[in-house]
Amino acid sequence: MKNTAIYPGTFDPITNGHIDLLARASRIFDRVILAIAESKAKGPLFTVAERLALARESVAELSNVDVISFDNLLVECARTHGANVILRGLRAVSDFEFEFQLAGMNRYLGPEIETLFLTPAEKYAFVSSSVIREIAKLGGDVSGFVPDPVRIALARAFQHPSSTTTC
Repeated sequence: MKNTAIYPGTFDPITNGHIDLLARASRIFDRVILAIAESKAKGPLFTVAERLALARESVAELSNVDVISFDNLLVECARTHGANVILRGLRAVSDFEFEFQLAGMNRYLGPEIETLFLTPAEKYAFVSSSVIREIAKLGGDVSGFVPDPVRIALARAFQHPSSTTTC
């Protein structure tokens, strides 16, 4: 039996922490699917097409990782793509309660699909897409936390007009 994991999220944008999890998962599973949720309600910075392109470029070296988008129930997406494991990342204890609830609901909806939690490398434990967006929006350097294509896309998205205001 082939083990296929699906790693869902908004990935707005994908970070080095996400890629760290994907790289480790790609050594454990025969196939890993990075599933990008459309998440229109969250008001993402990048369109789903942009997030797909950035993710594909960022994980191109991981030969057993596929990148898709979805806008339905995760368990249905997992079934459609033959995934038998849902992979979730836990950065901190504060993530656990919400992730535990999601895992329970996914188990109810898809009892044949297991949930597996992985933690990122310590250097990425505090990195989140929302923090990266905020740093980039304010003109900070995110180069240590995102792949170059993402850094370039963020710089383009947050081009600031010159200002004489200082703090």
